[in-house]
Order: sequence, then C-alpha cells, then structure tokens
Amino acid sequence: MKYLVVILVALTAFASCEQPSHTLPILGEREVINGDTVYHTIPDFSFVNQDSQVVTNATFAGKVYVADFFFISCPTICPKTTKQMLRLYEHFQNEDGVLLLAHTVDPKRDTVAALKHYAHNLGVEGSKWHFVTGDQDEIYEIADDYFSIAMEDPEAPGGYDHSGRFILVDENRHIRSFCDGTDPADVDRFMKDIESLLNEKK
Repeated sequence: MKYLVVILVALTAFASCEQPSHTLPILGEREVINGDTVYHTIPDFSFVNQDSQVVTNATFAGKVYVADFFFISCPTICPKTTKQMLRLYEHFQNEDGVLLLAHTVDPKRDTVAALKHYAHNLGVEGSKWHFVTGDQDEIYEIADDYFSIAMEDPEAPGGYDHSGRFILVDENRHIRSFCDGTDPADVDRFMKDIESLLNEKK
C-alpha cells in the first residue's frame, strides 16, 4: 500500500510538470468590503452591432471576450490591430466560449451599414465578432473602464486618438490580460492567456 501511495504521488507530480497551471491575475483596482475583495468590473453597456442587434453584457454571459477600439477610416494602427484580431477570430473560430468585441470610436461615420460592409470585407460572419457603434460619450466612457483610450483629437491622424490594446475579459466582467494589438509576438502570448483563462473554467 505504501508503494502504491508513492507511485500515485509521483504520477501526480509528473502530470503537474506536463500540464503546468497558469492562473491569470484579476487586473485593476480592488477594495475590501466587509472582508470580501471587490475587483474592478466592466459596467453595464448597450451598443448595436453590424447586424443591427443590441449587444449588452448578457451577450457575453458565461463567455470570455476580447475588446478593442478602432475606426474604419483609421490611417495608422487600425489595419495592424484588425489583422491581429482577425488572427484571434480564426484561431478561436470553433471555440464557443470566446467572443470578440470591437468598438468604433467614430460612430458618426461608422454606421451599422458601414460596420456590416467592413465585417463582410474581412470575411467575418455570424456572431463571433461584434463590431459595435452607439452613443459616442458612452463608448468613450467605457474605454476608461477597459483601461484604454478613445477620444476625438483634431491633431491625431484621422481625427481620433485611441489605443491599440486588446483587453481580455472573463465571465465575471473582470479584466485578466492585455496585449499590444500591433505586435504579433505579443498577440501570440495573449492567445496563450486566452487558453489559460478557458482552462480555468473547466
């Protein structure tokens, strides 16, 4: 019996070496209320996607998602970040637990019809990747909650300043990881973070 216990312990240790666990931290400010730690969460939101469907937090219930900010006529980083988001779309296409959420920072020009055309040109179909528009102030405000940047800036190329950051959000609305969406190597690392987060749910 003693030898059996030793063998089981050894096998468990070996399995742990073969499949190392990697738990992502919960990012952002936190506070302790009545002994419980309360983490930063993404607030309620409501936008409209390229298929004229209302997209809210409920759209992502029980799933993890990647958020970013862009605009169709962006002359600088958006072609790079969109290319990398397309990599995520293709990599996780058959993974129902992962969705993508792209907010336009230029809702005046990026109408539902324009977003639909943009998604179609990328080859994006279905409800895996939501391109959303809505009230400009609400989009800019929620960018702060994602620790990102979105604002009008006449001095910026295209008239808008925004971050190229990708943000990974878990099923509890907590931010778990970031990456530079213009850097393919950092996106590679980010993909592994997404897979780690999916493994946490199993």
